Formats: sequence, C-alpha cells, structure tokens
Amino acid sequence: MEIEALWSTFREPLKTFIFRRTHRAHEVEDILQDVFLKIYTKMDSLRDEQKLRPWIYQITRHSIIDYYRKDKPIVELPEELPESNEPDNMNLNKELANCLRPMIRQLPEKYREAIELTELEGLSQKDLSEKLGISFSGAKSRVQRGRQKLKEIISACCHLELDRYGNILDYREKNPACTCNSCERN
Repeated sequence: MEIEALWSTFREPLKTFIFRRTHRAHEVEDILQDVFLKIYTKMDSLRDEQKLRPWIYQITRHSIIDYYRKDKPIVELPEELPESNEPDNMNLNKELANCLRPMIRQLPEKYREAIELTELEGLSQKDLSEKLGISFSGAKSRVQRGRQKLKEIISACCHLELDRYGNILDYREKNPACTCNSCERN
C-alpha cells in the first residue's frame, strides 16, 4: 500500500488515538508526523499486509512513548541539596488534622462514622463493612460519599493549594464563618 493511501486511511483515526492518550492537541500533529515517518522508513519490515493495522497502531504507541521520553528535561541536581522542609509539612499536616476534625463532625452520622473509622483509625473498608454489618460495596459507597461531603465542607471553608497529584501544599480561609480556627494562620 502506498504511503498516500495510508495517510488518507489512517490519519484521522490515528489523530484520535493519539489525542486520547496524550490529551494535548498541540502535540498530536508532531507525533502523527513521527508515526508516518516511521511507517515510511520501516514499510519493508511488514511481512504480512493482513497485520497492517495492528502494526501501524504499535508504531503509534511506541511513538507516543518516545515523544514523552525525549520531552522530559534532564535536571541536574546541585552539589549540595537544600535541607528538607519536612518539619513544615508536618506542621501543616497537624494544622489540617485539627481543622478537619470539626468538619468531620458536621457530616451526617453514617458518613462521619465511616470517615472516622477508615481515615482516622485506619480501618480497611472490608473491616468497616463487617463492623457496621453492611455489604462491602455499601461500605465503599459510604466512605466515598463521606469523602465527597467532607470535600464540599472543606471547599466552602478553605481555599486549598494543591500540587499536580492532589496533595495539599497550603491553605487559607475562604469563608469567615468557617468552623476551622486553624485557617486563621494566613
């Protein structure tokens, strides 16, 4: 099959395939061009034309991986690393823990109990289901709904600064009627 025919047949499906994996529209064309360059240069290695489609998608998957590998900058570390700021993180965690307890008490009883047992006391959701005499899926739902309700309470009270993984970096008072006295630190 000629490269022009491959382009017209696979261009749009591959663009969709790439976008679904990268979620970056501005990088799709770069990766797509790389894919077709590899197809063109490696066409002789395809032995069975019946396997053309899987072969092209395999090249595309590898091109996406390669694109991200070369995209990562290499950062050199300084000779001496700065001191860890773990005490600051520990203080922040203590403040947040003090802030969360009154918020957890605002939850409806069944959610409060589920959150306290799993999040504060470290009980697994399986053990929670046995302790409360409910199904495992019921326990998971209670914990999930409790977390969601707690998140709503926190969002109404505080502005949270999160890193890209969802970890709390900092917080400050958003609502003066907040039950959390710790937010007053900012």
